[in-house]
Amino acid sequence: MGDLGAQHLADAIRYNTVTVDLAISVSCVYLHFFVKTLISLNLLRNGIGAAGAHHLANALQHNKTLTTLNLLRNGIGDVGTQHLAFALQHNKTLTTLHLSSNQIGSVGAQHLADALQHNTTLTELDLADNVIGAVEALYLAGALQHNTTLTTLNLSGNGIGAVGAQHLADALQHNRTLTALNLWSNAIGLVGAQHLAGALQHNTTLTALNLSDNGVGAEINDIISKFLERNRTGAYTE
Repeated sequence: MGDLGAQHLADAIRYNTVTVDLAISVSCVYLHFFVKTLISLNLLRNGIGAAGAHHLANALQHNKTLTTLNLLRNGIGDVGTQHLAFALQHNKTLTTLHLSSNQIGSVGAQHLADALQHNTTLTELDLADNVIGAVEALYLAGALQHNTTLTTLNLSGNGIGAVGAQHLADALQHNRTLTALNLWSNAIGLVGAQHLAGALQHNTTLTALNLSDNGVGAEINDIISKFLERNRTGAYTE
């Protein structure tokens, strides 16, 4: 990017250009100083890596305006996610965070789960296409039992399996704020779907559950759909 590019970036942020695309991770150093004026920041497919995520995390700890941050496909990994998770424990304004396709695994998921137990502003978290399995789902499920602000969680394209679905189902029996859960293509199968259906007998707030490409079968899918419709309308439909 160079000094000239950094200057253009600084000017754009000063004049409240709410969507900014960066070419290299080092440019995130400048964001630490200028992110104060942004409301929405889009850095998808920029390869900022763990180092860039660290710079952003430092800025987020003190930021008072940013509400949406898109970091899709940036190679952040577990280390970068750890930095962001720490920032989430202190940030009071961010409501939407996209972290899909960032090689987030067990360590990153655990730190995010810890952050969700303390964060009181994030409403939408996108973790699609990462490395989240049953163990990672357990971490997130634990957070969902305590978190009271998250309304949308996207775990599509991971591999939580039937066991991971069971963990999430256990959380749904206690959670009263999540309204949308995307589990597309997670190898959940019939058994995992049955756990989720059982949870929906008690959960009355979830209104959208994507189980496509999971081999759940039409019968259990119909049962789940009826529970979701009940939650949307307030009355069970036969």
